[in-house]
Amino acid sequence: MALQFGHKAPNFSLLDSQGKQVSLQDLRGQKVVLYFYPKDNTPGCTLEARDFTQLKTQFQQRGAVIIGISPDDTKSHCHFIESEQLGITLLSDPHLETIKAYGAYGVKNMYGKQIEGVIRSTFVIDEEGVILHALYNVRAKDHAKRVLVLL
Repeated sequence: MALQFGHKAPNFSLLDSQGKQVSLQDLRGQKVVLYFYPKDNTPGCTLEARDFTQLKTQFQQRGAVIIGISPDDTKSHCHFIESEQLGITLLSDPHLETIKAYGAYGVKNMYGKQIEGVIRSTFVIDEEGVILHALYNVRAKDHAKRVLVLL
């Protein structure tokens, strides 16, 4: 099910790269840029994570925190953050529960083939947990800049 403007954002409670539990409920009072990506250390996902990291201060100036979620485990996230010097929080959803709750999993085209997997998606969530923007099937290149404009 695709989420839209005005929908209540599904709560989640997932582990970050350090094994700390992070939940949407704990982030109330600030905007959340929640993005879903397929896999650590892949070209598109690396580009997207680097761009969000580079723009992190500008997101913070607009009252937003950036959270990335993928099915990768916490060890993979830790390595990804260290190797790419990322300054954003990455959460692990190995059972795909949160990814599916946001409608960010399904059939997608990859190199001309249809496969099932994580659909690159981003959600801007307001201070009360309501979705302001829901973006599906986004392209990694310049995506962080486009999201920043939405804020």
